[in-house]
Amino acid sequence: MAILEVTNLHKTYGKVQALKGVSFNVPKGSVFGILGPNGSGKTTLLGIISDILIATQGNYQLFGEEPSAKHRSQIGTFLETPNFYHYLSAEKNLEIAAAIKKRGANDIERVLQIVNLTQRKKSKFSTYSLGMKQRLAIASCLLGNPDVLIFDEPTNGLDPVGIAEIRELIKKLRSEGKTIIMASHMLDEVEKVCTHVAILKKGELVVTGNVNEILAHEDIVEIGAENLPLLRQVATQLKSCNSSKENGNLLQLFYNIGTANLTQLNQHFYNQGVVLNHLTVKKKSLESKFFELTN
Repeated sequence: MAILEVTNLHKTYGKVQALKGVSFNVPKGSVFGILGPNGSGKTTLLGIISDILIATQGNYQLFGEEPSAKHRSQIGTFLETPNFYHYLSAEKNLEIAAAIKKRGANDIERVLQIVNLTQRKKSKFSTYSLGMKQRLAIASCLLGNPDVLIFDEPTNGLDPVGIAEIRELIKKLRSEGKTIIMASHMLDEVEKVCTHVAILKKGELVVTGNVNEILAHEDIVEIGAENLPLLRQVATQLKSCNSSKENGNLLQLFYNIGTANLTQLNQHFYNQGVVLNHLTVKKKSLESKFFELTN
């Protein structure tokens, strides 16, 4: 079942075309990443499906029906920098958020526990780190237990610890059955948490689908050994390998999808007197695929 169906969305601002006929479906229970360079239309798209902006042309459906107030009550959105009262505690800020949303007043303890802020619920918002502020914003989205969450750049500006916290939180929410739609320019993070992706370029949809299918371009086998020159020499004898290149002290071998046999590969090098100390299959990175598509 598709939670969200976007059909031929257009959005213009005067002479500027922010979206040009974008269409895609978001499967239930997925983490759906919307990627694109600055100006690609990501935030405009999220604004339309969050009912903040009106499309110039096209339409979308939520839960298989025309969007209504009932459907939007099942969606939690985080589209900008957290906007809380700095002099109030996390608990008080969520009480205000629940009153504004008209839902979730009895849900505050639960959402604080989900985002791991229970121990700091009495602390003023001004004392929070940026990562904690982002988690509190997500807690606000979770008030009322919505089925769908929409995040715009949830890891923007965070340090590695904060990014890891948000990444684990998104994984946890998905494991609880939530559908998450997130725009991001953090390609590595999207690759680690998203199940599906749509890539935009100047308002146009370049590609959409399952992350693994989009990345499935070729098998990259990474190998290593103490004797790199001999490793390189023996690798030239591999007939099924399309090409190879060095990556630091490792060698990357490129194969057609599904043709790399690690057991045979290991045996080949062993027979030639090379003991591999590193052998792994790597997907083509989302970053390299992203630049290929948007160059």
